[in-house]
Amino acid sequence: MQKNLSIYLVKKYLRFDKSQPFITVISLLAFFGVAIGLTVLMVAMAIMNGFDKEFEKKLFTMNYPLSIYSRSFSPVNQTQLNALKEQFPKLQFSPYISTQVIIKKGNRLEGGMLFGVNFEQEAKINSIIAEAIKGKTLDKYDLITGSEIAKNHQFSSDEKATLIFTKNDPGGMSLIPKMKRFNYQGSFRSGLNAYDKAYMYTTLDSLAQVMQYDEGHFDGIHIYSDDPFADIEKIRKALPDDLGIVGWWQMNGNFFAALALEKRALFIVLMLIILIASLNIISSLLMTVMNRRKEIALLLSLGAYKQEIKNTFFYLGLVIGGGGMLFGIILGSLALFVLGSFDIISLPADVYGTARLPLDLSMLDFVLIVLGTSVIVALSSYYPAYKATQINVLDTLRNE
Repeated sequence: MQKNLSIYLVKKYLRFDKSQPFITVISLLAFFGVAIGLTVLMVAMAIMNGFDKEFEKKLFTMNYPLSIYSRSFSPVNQTQLNALKEQFPKLQFSPYISTQVIIKKGNRLEGGMLFGVNFEQEAKINSIIAEAIKGKTLDKYDLITGSEIAKNHQFSSDEKATLIFTKNDPGGMSLIPKMKRFNYQGSFRSGLNAYDKAYMYTTLDSLAQVMQYDEGHFDGIHIYSDDPFADIEKIRKALPDDLGIVGWWQMNGNFFAALALEKRALFIVLMLIILIASLNIISSLLMTVMNRRKEIALLLSLGAYKQEIKNTFFYLGLVIGGGGMLFGIILGSLALFVLGSFDIISLPADVYGTARLPLDLSMLDFVLIVLGTSVIVALSSYYPAYKATQINVLDTLRNE
């Protein structure tokens, strides 16, 4: 009985009131405020997640899922690599040597990082390098550089690139920098400018000879794993004390911590839009209560329960706010579909690593958005509903 009366009153109060049109206007503002706020929140969270996944993908590839390094001055050796391959046959391993270099052409000097790798093994764990060497047969002292290095130095195929190494050679009575000329064979584009401006790759034998490494000795081992979070612990247990292992997420911990903090801050700020919209719900309900005081007093005097009156205005707020939520979800889904299907917004690929706007609204974010909006709407509806039951029946009927 209480429910039927409350539903009847909700339907009545939702109708346009010619005597008080401003109440309907405020209700509509509350409806569209919640809808637009929820839409903006969905799109913003999808964009943040999209960029997170895009950066994660680039960093995952260029930093490698897992990397083994030496804790001591002794390098990693072939025997240790063979033992790991035998113990973890499902993983892909690529040994490497790395050093800082200065690349020189004419009067232009730039610093960079040179990796000596087995390109056949490297291509299995690095899709960007695999694309760069497709159709090429790389020989000793051949060089693959980042796209920004190639552009800045205007390299052409088979052109000589002079690299200056930090390792010095004895010459007469002093030490002189070691210099070596490499054959430029192509470039790669990682999508992240920092890597394209600094990273270079050559064959493992080439860099081992320049750096005077013994055969079968490396600086470390890059590892590809489909589940690096689980495999890192398994590999760590199998490694000797002089070897360590690090995951790609550990090498970029500060970056992803900053992204997570930015995402949380954005969520809170945009939730304030919905909070502001909910103030209109409170205003419209309070104005309805004030406008219907005589009617509420009559209902209470005729035997209506206070709970029925309370439910009436609580349901009224839920209808306005809940309707805005549903409309906002539809509007947000439509906005995500349009932005994801059509190139409405184009991005500079050299800055963001992608020309299309990345979108990825996770289920967790969607649930948090809906849950947060629901709590705000419910709290906004409760106070006016409570005030509706505080009307003094005798004073209201006597004065009005």
